[in-house]
Amino acid sequence: MDVKKIKPKQSRFKTTPVIGGLAVCLLVIATWYVSSQTGATVVKRSDMLFSTVKKGDLQVEIEGYGALRSDKQQLITSLTTATVKEIVLKPGALVTADSVIVQLDNPELQQQLDSAARELSQRKGNLRQLKLNQKREMLNENASLAEMEARYESAKVKMEAHSSLIKSGIVSAMDYKDSVVEEEQLKKRIQIHKQRTAALKLVNQETINIQLEQIMQQQGQVDIAQNRLDRLTVKAGFDGVLQRLSVELGQSVAAGQEVALIGSVDELIALVRVPQSKAQQIIIGQKAIVDTRRDKINGTVSRIDPVVVENTVEVEIALPNKLPASARPQLNVDATIVTDTLTNITYMNRPVNAKANSGNQLFRVDDSNDHAVRTAVKFGKEAGRYIEIIEGGKVDDVFIVSDLSLVKNSELTIESF
Repeated sequence: MDVKKIKPKQSRFKTTPVIGGLAVCLLVIATWYVSSQTGATVVKRSDMLFSTVKKGDLQVEIEGYGALRSDKQQLITSLTTATVKEIVLKPGALVTADSVIVQLDNPELQQQLDSAARELSQRKGNLRQLKLNQKREMLNENASLAEMEARYESAKVKMEAHSSLIKSGIVSAMDYKDSVVEEEQLKKRIQIHKQRTAALKLVNQETINIQLEQIMQQQGQVDIAQNRLDRLTVKAGFDGVLQRLSVELGQSVAAGQEVALIGSVDELIALVRVPQSKAQQIIIGQKAIVDTRRDKINGTVSRIDPVVVENTVEVEIALPNKLPASARPQLNVDATIVTDTLTNITYMNRPVNAKANSGNQLFRVDDSNDHAVRTAVKFGKEAGRYIEIIEGGKVDDVFIVSDLSLVKNSELTIESF
């Protein structure tokens, strides 16, 4: 018996994906064919960056990065070898001039102070003894002078008496001459004695001055020893913040070794680095804006470092006295320095790899907004994210500013998908 075979009916839904795939392939092939025929490259709009040409005033700005620093800083070092006995304050603490930061210890300094103080006391005692000896010596000299003056007065009276009696023959000429000689000798001896006494006073005074100088020198040694001992108590020195503490508890520090760094809180400056190629545009006195990520502070360029480090130049920006709460020492900031103002110029966003005072080939979007044609553009001055257009573009023209240096075609097709 023959069995009739029935051919199964093929579902039309199973052929739909195949037909769709063929359609997509045909569309891709057609697009490639059209592109190859017109010499255009297809790009996606979402992958491109565009900029519209504008006209107006534009500030020439140079951007930099850096940090806030204390305008006044004081580095505290150890005056002598010592051991860290106590740490009173830690970095970040607000301090006054008399705030104690670290307590150091050195027993030898106390011994040196005691020794210098004893030497000073001994020198002062020697001076008192010297003055007493000089006073006794002067008393002896004055007594001798008084005795000599008394003998002189007696000899003078005797000589005057002999001068009146010699005429009557009561006193011989020899006795008279003896009285005259005695009176003159005593008179000269008194003069010499007075001169010697005056010289002795000068010698005594000079001896005292020498002793006083030695005492002053020793007092200086005492003051130095006392200062070294006092400096073991490390104080801030002025009002500010403890920015850095360079020692640990129990550490031995050498003379001259850093102990701490104190910086002012209210008086801050910004130290920013700018590209070396743009540093020649910056001059002292130009306005600047410092961005703390929370606030923007107006400042003024106050110093330009002449040294180039890693192709950058450091610029110091002076800030006003009153600063927002976000401004703190060591805070990383961005800065914008205004070097010039360009008036009534044609400009656009700076394309990738575009440089000031040079030319470049950019793709300008046509009126259909889906094609772009390679156009020669001549640039002028650069102003941060913007650049001046001298030739090749007019107001409201739209250019692609993405990097298309690898594209060789003169036209682009812009697709939205």
